[in-house]
Parts: sequence; C-alpha cells; structure tokens
Amino acid sequence: MLPTPRRPGRRADPVVGLLDTLADRPVNYDEAAAPPAVTVGWHQDRRVAVLGREAPGEPAADGVFARAVDLVNSYEFSDPAIVRAAYRAPGDLLGRAMVLEGRFLLLRLLMGVRVTDRHDELVEGPEGPERRVGWSYQTLDGHIEQGRLTYEVAKLLDAGRVEFRIIAHSRRAPIANPILRLGFRVFGRHTQQRFYRNALRRLQVLVGEPATAPRPGPDGIVRAPTGSRPGRFEAWTVRIVDAGATPGR
Repeated sequence: MLPTPRRPGRRADPVVGLLDTLADRPVNYDEAAAPPAVTVGWHQDRRVAVLGREAPGEPAADGVFARAVDLVNSYEFSDPAIVRAAYRAPGDLLGRAMVLEGRFLLLRLLMGVRVTDRHDELVEGPEGPERRVGWSYQTLDGHIEQGRLTYEVAKLLDAGRVEFRIIAHSRRAPIANPILRLGFRVFGRHTQQRFYRNALRRLQVLVGEPATAPRPGPDGIVRAPTGSRPGRFEAWTVRIVDAGATPGR
C-alpha cells in the first residue's frame, strides 16, 4: 500500500511574524528634523468631517462622540480596500503596535507603526471650548513612509458639534526596490488622499449604525476593520514585508 501523501503545512502568517518584531523597532525618521521644527520636504495634512451633534456641554456617555471614540480606537474607520490593520488585544492603546496592510492592485504591503501618544483634553478652540480625544502613531523601521498621524474626535462644547479630524505629516521613506519606488512616487500621494477622504466618510456612516465590538481571533490578534473579506483575486496577490527597510538590513 502506498503511503498517504502528507498535506503541506500551513504557511506562517507574515502579519503575525512582523507584529512580533515591532516592540523593539525604532521610529524610522529623526523627529528633530520633522514638523513643526522642519517643514520642507514634508506633506502636512488636516482633514475634518462633521459626525453629528449633541446637546451643548461635555459629551454624552452614549452619544455620537462616545461611539466615534470607540470606532476610532479600534481602527474601524479605515477603508478596507486601502488599508487594514492587525494588533493584539486586549492591551493598552498607548504603546500599541500595529501592522498596517496597504492594498494596491495585487500588492499587499505590510508595514509597522506604534501608538506613541494619546490625549483626552479640554482646550480652547476657535469657536470656544472643545473636548478632544485621540491618539497618534508613528511609522517604524521598514515602513514605506515616514511620519506621524493623529486621529482625533472633538466636540465643540458650546455648539454641540462633533468632528472627526485627521492630522498628519509624512514623506516617502527610502525604498530599495526601484519598481515600488516608482509606483509610490506616482500613486502614493493620490492613494493617501483617497484614504483620508474615505476614512472621514466611513466614520460618518458607522456612528449611525449599531456598534460591533472587534474581537480578536484565536491568535489574540484583532484584524480591522471588522468583517473585512479577502479580495476577489486574493490568491494572486503578493505580500511584501518591510518595503521601506534600509538596504542590507
């Protein structure tokens, strides 16, 4: 009798492999040579969308503001056709390491970021006092971009208006692969702007729908946004890890 062929083992998930390396990775740029100290060569963006209104005063416990904060903290606002995220849960938001999967045609670019700041503050804004809650991540070694991105939910306490704000500074990181380098130069900024627009629109919709708390899989990793499915041609996609890594690293 011929032996039964062995089924091939399951391939290691590169998302998990990359996530396990991020705790010790440094930020991939010199913060002293970035905005606000240095602005030449950097894109600086600020995008705002109105999410709804509440009664004047501090945010309601179950209102638009609170729902938006939960959605932003779990990265549900991202357009899954452009960027998806993976992170371990439970765990603190501050210090959270995330693998971002940038999706362009048949390419899947896996990149690391870390949440390095979190804020919950009452500040005086142009239209009066504001409650602002949000967090920022910075790009890590291996990312195809360099910079810092802040997601913030703000309530204008006098007017009751609730806003979602994306505030960022970024630039292209060194990319060794000449094809990827050319592709990022041609399509990178356009894709970045599309991501901002879609994130704002998506959160405007999500705050009006029943909340679905993200759940980690058996490996303890949350994959966001919730319910993201493989693309039609996922079997033919190419995953690239650390496209922005320093050559020879």
